[in-house]
Amino acid sequence: QVQLVESGGGSVQAGGSLRLSCAVSGYTGGSYCMGWFRQAPGKEREGVATLTSAGIPSYADSVKGRFTISKDNGKSTLYLQMNSLEPEDTAMYYCAADPRSPFNCPVTRAGFAYWGQGTQVTVSS
Repeated sequence: QVQLVESGGGSVQAGGSLRLSCAVSGYTGGSYCMGWFRQAPGKEREGVATLTSAGIPSYADSVKGRFTISKDNGKSTLYLQMNSLEPEDTAMYYCAADPRSPFNCPVTRAGFAYWGQGTQVTVSS
């Protein structure tokens, strides 16, 4: 029933910024871990940033200091602010959610139950 729809992807030059949004619908109650993942062609999917139900973030080492995950409960939306983008950030970015252990949600966590369709981010030099 939970549906996630990403938006905000696009093309940007190195050093630029983008903000991704994830609209959540079909939510029927309870607390969720929320996160952003990415996958580049020929590479494994990796966790980028996650957020606990209480709003505590966790980031991949590769994006620390550059990306910020946040949420607006009133708008049922998850965000990923991406600054100082690098070509290595080029990937399809996915929003995910999971009701399991919503207060313990590290970026290394596996088993997210719900996924969006993805939004493409392309960073050129």
